[in-house]
Amino acid sequence: MKALVKFGLEDGDVEVRDVAEPTLQPGTVLIAARAVGVCGSDIHMWRNKQSWATRQPVILGHETAGVIVAVADDVDGWNVGERVVCETAASICGTCALCRTGRYNLCPHREGYGAIRDGAFGELMLAEPRVLHRIPDNVSYEQAAMTEPFAVAYNAMVERAPVVPGDLVVIQGIGAIGALSLQMARLRGAGTIVVLGTPVDASRLEKAIILGADRTVDITAEDAGEVIRSLGDGFGADLVVDATGVSAALRQSLDLVRPYGSIVKIGWGPQPLDFSLDPLVAKAVTLYGSFSHTWTTWERVLELFSKGKLDTETVLGGVYELADWEAAFEDMESGRNIKSVMVMPG
Repeated sequence: MKALVKFGLEDGDVEVRDVAEPTLQPGTVLIAARAVGVCGSDIHMWRNKQSWATRQPVILGHETAGVIVAVADDVDGWNVGERVVCETAASICGTCALCRTGRYNLCPHREGYGAIRDGAFGELMLAEPRVLHRIPDNVSYEQAAMTEPFAVAYNAMVERAPVVPGDLVVIQGIGAIGALSLQMARLRGAGTIVVLGTPVDASRLEKAIILGADRTVDITAEDAGEVIRSLGDGFGADLVVDATGVSAALRQSLDLVRPYGSIVKIGWGPQPLDFSLDPLVAKAVTLYGSFSHTWTTWERVLELFSKGKLDTETVLGGVYELADWEAAFEDMESGRNIKSVMVMPG
């Protein structure tokens, strides 16, 4: 089958290759991918700037929507032909304290699709039933392929960091996770939402207004601190969301957040910090880390999709064939798209 493979540890070591089809194993199903979202982490893998464990070669892709094409004899409750999305935790131990308490997203033995386990940028993918969710009838494959990043935002903005109606929320970065966190903040009743970006984000900042932002700031043209402190009571943001993937963004977060406020860090950044964290202490700020998601998160997002509560149309910048993967990646890397989705052969 055709698949998009990361085969080495140099910038650009990604290509479409002919690979062997996965074989159905006991306790698994085979999914024929129909639409797969491009994640910022896929672009990091393409540029070899990832800061997490990977293996090579590995098939990329973890934002998966598809259809079940085979079910092992020992699997009950799932049938060939069902439309499904697939969580990213391809493998967990199932026995550690985190798995037993429902926090399997943090299992130290977790192996993720598109990093350690072969992902969905191919024609077929092997999955355990525990990671499957049925796609509502009124949700398309292209919409469903965005369940995973919306689940990341839901975890950060609903399950981790508090957003109280009327809050001043600042979102650093208007890539996919920033745009989706913006929607979650609006659903939670934020009073004012400000989105920060750079010149490369010009078109995406325009879309931020469509998605519900009250104000956008190009941080190269305006002083973000002055803007934020001109709002509300002048003490700063109740919540700052770091969706940048740049470690130094935390420094700006500490400047923008109000005393006794909160910061939720979603973006990965391999760069070491070179500044003092004393403002975190002086302001009595709560810093939340937010990673991945669990079963309930996915079910909630799919329900919100089905009820039309989330805007996927503005977020989706383009749909691409597998052969055009480089354009799909480049259109996100350049800022033209908030989200690219690729449709698979078959």
